[in-house]
Parts: sequence; structure tokens; C-alpha cells
Amino acid sequence: MPDTERLIYLLSQARQGLATQDEYTELLEMIQADETGMVNTQIEAFHGPATPDSHDPAEWQQLVTGILAADKPRQPSRIRHIHWKWAAAASILLLTGIAWWWTQPAKTRAPVHTQAAPDVAPGGNKAILTLSDGSQITLDSAGNGLLAQQGGSKITKMANGQLVYDNAGTDAGKILYNTMSTPLGGQYSLILPDGSKVWLNAGSSITYPTAFTGSERKVTVTGEAFFDVAKNARMPFRVTANNTTVDVLGTHFNINAYTDEAAIKTTLVEGAIRVSAHNRQMVLKPGQQARVSHNDVQVADQVDLSAITAWKEGYFSFTNADLPTVMRELARWYNLEVSYEGKIPDRVFNGEIGRSLTLSQVLKGLSKTRIKYRIEDGHRIVIQP
Repeated sequence: MPDTERLIYLLSQARQGLATQDEYTELLEMIQADETGMVNTQIEAFHGPATPDSHDPAEWQQLVTGILAADKPRQPSRIRHIHWKWAAAASILLLTGIAWWWTQPAKTRAPVHTQAAPDVAPGGNKAILTLSDGSQITLDSAGNGLLAQQGGSKITKMANGQLVYDNAGTDAGKILYNTMSTPLGGQYSLILPDGSKVWLNAGSSITYPTAFTGSERKVTVTGEAFFDVAKNARMPFRVTANNTTVDVLGTHFNINAYTDEAAIKTTLVEGAIRVSAHNRQMVLKPGQQARVSHNDVQVADQVDLSAITAWKEGYFSFTNADLPTVMRELARWYNLEVSYEGKIPDRVFNGEIGRSLTLSQVLKGLSKTRIKYRIEDGHRIVIQP
């Protein structure tokens, strides 16, 4: 049974940024050793119930980083203004850097011992650029500077890794097309010839002209992409993804068109867009999401924009997500194969996972939600009932 008085003291020290190295270590050990849920109960009682506006991922991650580094020599941390929404999940988060929890009674949360996870590195900036003549450039290994010239456009890799097209032009009136594609475990960003910015998630691609001419700017996307479109009322921007078309003058939006998802989801962050599918057109407002399935179109209001764009900011975000949803996202980022034996475990996940964690760290947190699995060939995860 944990020492409640001592726990409250340690939490107070951490909250005020006054905890010493030894106190951070002691707090971490208390949380890790808790299998009854008592520590979580005390944390929740000490800090009060969570509120929708009480979570600041950057500040919380700062605290987590301090505690996870408790076994390394360092000066006492000064971490201030910490929000404690995720305190009830501390026994999981502080062990692995994962802010997710299982919505079952605390007494059933005993960890499941399973096979050791491989230490697979997280994804990173990886992409292949296919030029109009079919030649390819591996962007993550290419040096900075001028990479190629397509018609009148120079393609440059910046010091931050971003790909930029400038001095857009045409080659004897011929429109040239390039394709950027990210592998599983990769992401990348580019600036199109019109100045629009695009971020590609893992296992995605975008095909675009090296110069925008005519009456519209048209690109084609697979997988998931976030757009920051340069405004040009005389030349609307159009994105095509499978059976969905998005028209925009200038705005920020996210489109998720992975083929293993049940619907193509287009989410508007800022501005206005028109989504066309199945002979229907919908004009979205910020905070709305169009969901296009194989035979239906729906619009959801007041979606969590921070959760939709979390991948772009360096973390996963789940709200009432089932296990297959969680595993699909992890599979893309860590280049995994996922399969299930028997009935899929009925679990609901809420919270966040840093995309900088290794696979072993992520799966360690998963096992604490009583999910059983085995690992085959290093990159195949079999979920067991």
C-alpha cells in the first residue's frame, strides 16, 4: 500500500517544479509499482477532476521527460504551470511516455506479461520523389541544395529537409508532373510551385504539376495529407482522393484517404472548402468533417481539430478509439504488419502517444492495458484474445 502522505508531498513538489532528482525517481517508482489503482486514485483526488481545457501536451511532455530521465544525472527540474488532465493515467504514461488509458475499473488493470517487444525506431522524414521522366530521388538520403530541374521549376531540398519548388514555369508548353511518396514509417513536407505547403503522413503520396497553369491548381492524394493552401481566387485549388474532390480558394485542411479506413475524412481547420462525392456537394465550416464512404456522405460538426492534426505535430491522439484504429496508425508509423487471432479485444483508448517513441516503449504501454500479443519476424504483431 503506497504512503499517501508521501505521495501527496511528491506530487506537490513536482507540480511546483521543486522536485529533486531523487524525488522524481521516487515518484516514478511509486507509480510503476502501483497495480491496485490506489496511486491513480490519490493523484486524481489531489489534483481534482480533469476538464476539457486542462491539457497542454507540450507542458505535460516536459514533465514526463523530466521524470523519465530520473535515472540520469541532472540538476533539479524547474517545471511550472503543469496541467494535470492526464494524471489518472500516470501509471502508464510515466513508464513509457504514453498518455493513454483503458476505460475499465482500476482493479482489473494489472499488467499482462508478454513477449519482449523489438526496439524498432519510430518513423522519420523519408520520401521518394518521382520526376516526370520516371527517375527517382530518395529525399532522406539526398543532400541539401538543388536536386533537379523540371521545366522552368527548380527543385531544392532545404536545410530543414523540406522540398521546395521555385521559379515555376513550363517546358515548351508541356505540363510536367512529379509525385512525392512516403513509405510506411515515413513523413515529409513540400512547398508546391504556387507556395502552398503540404505535409504527407506515412504511406501517402501526392501527384502535382511542376507549374500551375490554366484555371485551376489540381493535385491528387493517397493516404493522408495536411494542406496550407496559398490564396489565389482566380485559380482555385482542387484535391482529388479516390472518389472525393475538395475545392478551396485558400485554407487549412486535412484529408485522410487511406484505403484501409472505412471513409475518406476531410476536416476543415480554417477557411472554407467544398467537398464533392456521390453527386453531392457540401461546403464545410471550420471544425466540420466530411466523411465519404463507398456509398454515403456525412458531415460531423465540432470535431477535435487538435486530434485530427496531431500526426503533423508529432504525436498520435485517440478519442474513444478501438484497438484496430490504434493499431492501424501504429502500423503505418512503425512499418508493421498487424493481425488478430480469434476475437478482437474490446478496448477503448483515449489520450496521446508521442511519435518519437520506439516500438518497444509503445508496446510496453499497450501490455499495461491487458492486451496480449506476440511478435513474429520483428515486424509482425499478432494480437491475441
